[in-house]
Amino acid sequence: MAVSGRFAGAVAVAALVVGFLVPSLAGLLGVVAALLVGVVVDLVRAGSPRALGLARAEDVVQVRLGEEVTAALVVTNPSRRRVTGVLRDGWPPSCAASEVHGLDVPAGERRRVTTTLAPSRRGEHAAAVVTIRSWGPLGLAARQASRAVGGRVRVLPEFASRRHLPSRLARLRELDGRRAVQVRGAGTEFDSLREYVEGDDVRSIDWRASARSGGATGNLVVRTWRPERDRHVLVVLDSGRTAAALVGDAPRLDAALDAALLLAALAARGGDRVDLLAVDREVRASVIGARDPLPAMTTALSGVEAALVETDMRLLAATVLRRASRRSLVVLFTGLDDSALAEGLEPVLGPLLHRHTLLVAGVTDPVVTAMAAGRGSGEAVFGAAAATVALEERRAVAARLARRGVEVVDAPPDELAPAVADRYLALKARGRS
Repeated sequence: MAVSGRFAGAVAVAALVVGFLVPSLAGLLGVVAALLVGVVVDLVRAGSPRALGLARAEDVVQVRLGEEVTAALVVTNPSRRRVTGVLRDGWPPSCAASEVHGLDVPAGERRRVTTTLAPSRRGEHAAAVVTIRSWGPLGLAARQASRAVGGRVRVLPEFASRRHLPSRLARLRELDGRRAVQVRGAGTEFDSLREYVEGDDVRSIDWRASARSGGATGNLVVRTWRPERDRHVLVVLDSGRTAAALVGDAPRLDAALDAALLLAALAARGGDRVDLLAVDREVRASVIGARDPLPAMTTALSGVEAALVETDMRLLAATVLRRASRRSLVVLFTGLDDSALAEGLEPVLGPLLHRHTLLVAGVTDPVVTAMAAGRGSGEAVFGAAAATVALEERRAVAARLARRGVEVVDAPPDELAPAVADRYLALKARGRS
């Protein structure tokens, strides 16, 4: 049961009546009895909220982070009495559900109630209970009931980096020769022969064809190449402790997710097969062999959160080697901390580099970069010294990886996705992706 503001107003009026008109016990009992009668009448005459049928129009609704979506609830009244009142469709606070809805369902009819959700967190969120208040004819009291109806909202990654996709697709078309741009380099598919011009890579000279053409310097012939298609790109997300570190107001994992989605969209359009793994102490997400990888990856990554555990790099490497049977481009999003590298990644680099081309991408903190330039006070100088040491450690890590033959991208969150996409295109141009 619930009482309304009208009931509170009636109590105030009754107090004035007793205080000024009938200041006696009989007057007090009279107004209390009148109020109780009004409440009983409302409770008896109000439609039963428990008799209503409640069903979700969709069991699961999907929305991208930062956007809004509506969750519809169908309310059916099979009873003989009209139900008039309010309905609250409960959702977790992070879903920012719209306020209470008015409800008026005549006997034997149904109504559709839509709640607007504006989620602020990725993942899958379950609806809470639906609460209905059915008011009586006097509006003093209501019958109330709460029921679990089910329903979920799946909040997909924002994919803010999709704004970079058109420009990268234009460069990809150039690599594919759709604008007559030919690329030379070992490992790509042979395209044609042409005469040598100053500036060409001497390694691309076809000596046999040059000999057939006379062998003179002016008659040297070079091979032209085009990027290979139908290669394999395996995107691997380290969802362990280093991915949980906040950079700005979001964890490093969010920047990695955004970059992974841009890379998947680009590689798929480039004719490559794209798979996904998210690993810490166990495999958190896996997309293997999807015909359209971007939607599959977006859905799989919606519920991946960084775990506060050290990533098992041996498990990660073993899973990569098992899932990628042929030579592939493995793009690993992980931390570039010295301790994580020495204790985790470095010991498993050998088998990975023997079988695959490895690109390691990390997220730098722009605040640390800004601190390194700080001056003007003793505190700022000490902060700049600490930040400089941290940045030098990251550069040393990147240099150690590069010496082992690893491609390294280290960029701030807003620049990570386009930087990884650019490195993919560069590797594709050189026939290494």
